[in-house]
Amino acid sequence: MKIDRLILGAYQTNCYILRNSETARDCIIIDTGLDAAALIDFLRHNRLKPLVVVLTHGHADHVAGVAALRKNFPKIKVHIHKLDAELLTEAHSNLSVMEVQSFGTEPADFFLEDESVIETAGVELQVLHTPGHTSGGICLYSRDEGIVFTDDTIFADSVGRTDLGGDMTQLIKSIKEKLFTLPGETVCLPGHGPSTTIAHEKAHNPFV
Repeated sequence: MKIDRLILGAYQTNCYILRNSETARDCIIIDTGLDAAALIDFLRHNRLKPLVVVLTHGHADHVAGVAALRKNFPKIKVHIHKLDAELLTEAHSNLSVMEVQSFGTEPADFFLEDESVIETAGVELQVLHTPGHTSGGICLYSRDEGIVFTDDTIFADSVGRTDLGGDMTQLIKSIKEKLFTLPGETVCLPGHGPSTTIAHEKAHNPFV
């Protein structure tokens, strides 16, 4: 799998572009940041064709670029967990009312559930529902590649905040039951900050 990472917006959200090879043009996008301008430029410059954007949760710093992405790539399909569906469309729920410009867009095309499998552009991802940061937060696991996109569930030596409508007890439960059961060598690619591994976080994360 070819993975490109862009760091987008004031919150430095990690956006991932996934392809099944270096030469492939079809791709999957994970999260859009507050502003998708740099993402759209990257896609155009590399002549990529985004088929799907998967939103790991519905906070504005991960979803606000969806409208621009849809405008530039009208055939793209938007995926989000069903419990975060409202956050995509409602500015108070997605916290964009705290920003300079509030955000809401059309509903997602597909609503995900735990253990859903996303298979497109030659890439396969298993959905792990990991509530806690938000009710519909998800991680995306590729067993074959040994990687998991961990959303704002867990970071390198930290975890996602829960003071904006989340639940810390639920978050820790998600980490222990959904992430810490993965092989230790699994590489974690989070929603913000650098990568880490399951083994490192099990040994060193002070929150878990």
